[in-house]
Amino acid sequence: MTDTWRALILMLLCAASGAALAQEPPEPAAPPVPAAAPAAPVPWSSLSPRQQQLLGRFGGQWDALPPARQQALAHGSERWLGMSQGERDQARERFQRWQTLPPAQRQALRGRWQRFQALPPNQRAIVRENFHRFQQLPPARREMLRQQWRSATPEQRRQMVENARQRHQMQRGHGPPPPHR
Repeated sequence: MTDTWRALILMLLCAASGAALAQEPPEPAAPPVPAAAPAAPVPWSSLSPRQQQLLGRFGGQWDALPPARQQALAHGSERWLGMSQGERDQARERFQRWQTLPPAQRQALRGRWQRFQALPPNQRAIVRENFHRFQQLPPARREMLRQQWRSATPEQRRQMVENARQRHQMQRGHGPPPPHR
């Protein structure tokens, strides 16, 4: 569950920094990311006793849940049980913030998350790397970049992203990329 929230926050900050995804204004709704294969059911008996305790309210209806929901709950419960108390507190706080967002903003975030998930793994890694680099900047510099991004037109944003890509490639020693056509 917290991977989703972390990724949503990641997407917001990356988009705000000018070094990530958003090249166009958000669309009203993003199409769902197609699943690779149908999800397999997760037997209740395959869950650990701690997972069963945590997911107890689903126990009576577990077999009626869609397999994808079972898998999500099983994975989320594993992650939750592996967290420290501080991480759990942070997850609760992020979830509470999520619940206070207007539906349109939540839908826009879901769309960004789906677009992120649809990226090839190497591009997702670049987005994550940019996010971590952004987090290392002083707060004043991060805020300046956010303001710069917010006030930019879509064309200026595209140019900012392209400049960031070129800088990234130059730092990696790949030279400038071929021009876009």
